[in-house]
Amino acid sequence: MTRRQFEALVERALKRLPKKFKDKLANIAVVVEDWADDATLAEMEIEPPDTLYGLYRGVDVTHRDSNYGNVLPDTVTIYQGPIEEDCADEEEMAELVRDTVIHEIGHYFGLDDETMERIEDGDA
Repeated sequence: MTRRQFEALVERALKRLPKKFKDKLANIAVVVEDWADDATLAEMEIEPPDTLYGLYRGVDVTHRDSNYGNVLPDTVTIYQGPIEEDCADEEEMAELVRDTVIHEIGHYFGLDDETMERIEDGDA
């Protein structure tokens, strides 16, 4: 899949976010990269064969106060390589991109991995 086609999957996932969440996104950039570099994997304590589909970096909205401003955008990075490698076809890839985008946007809103897993499982 070309980068442009993959970016279109990411854009589609962002457009399909519920309006109440989309409307609250501010000062955030969503980018696509090939793979997480070794330093990022080490920082996240991820060792092969595990990998990273996406990563949120920034100050989530629950930690922003009146002093928050004049800062670079938070960043959600979606990693094309591992998603392509782990998916059998474009449909599966679109689903994984959507799940990854939602997961990383969840971090923007202050949700941790454990909370998001409970929500996904219907326990929250």
